[in-house]
Amino acid sequence: MLRSLALVLCLATAPAAAAGLRIHVAGEANGPIEIDLLETVAPGHVTRMTDLAAAGFYDGIYFHRVIGGFMAQTGDGQFARVDSVDPRNWGRGGSDLPDVPAEFSDIPFDRGVVGMARSADPDSANSQFFIMFAPGYHLNGNYTVVGRVVSGLEILDAIKKGHPSTGAVSGAPDRIEMVEVID
Repeated sequence: MLRSLALVLCLATAPAAAAGLRIHVAGEANGPIEIDLLETVAPGHVTRMTDLAAAGFYDGIYFHRVIGGFMAQTGDGQFARVDSVDPRNWGRGGSDLPDVPAEFSDIPFDRGVVGMARSADPDSANSQFFIMFAPGYHLNGNYTVVGRVVSGLEILDAIKKGHPSTGAVSGAPDRIEMVEVID
């Protein structure tokens, strides 16, 4: 409850969507990944990500699903936090905020593209996102593209990989140490 109240208070004073995010990764991979956010392509999703980042929501969250040659997924602030005790729930949670309606575009899922994770419902994106290791064109038009990596692809590539089919990471997964909203 305290985390929810703090999130609401921070969101009430959070700045409007900025140009990007700097994600500080720790674990097997160490260093920053900088993302240029596509405000005109997915304004609702960009605002959600920057609001959550400004509130510290993403700090201490695991990369809970990492499939080599495909993508690294993170952003489950409910179950995949560093203080989490049950990895079976990782990837099932989000924020306390309502889901964001889809903002599909014609931007292809190339290497370094950032997309919003969702369930089977296209309008169910909340806080989780993924970054592409390689092209994944089967996602085109089915997931919201929210940004692109502009530096730190070598950090992305070094993130600890999970099971080849499920992406489940055994042992200690890499984590987001901190996310900064940048201009």
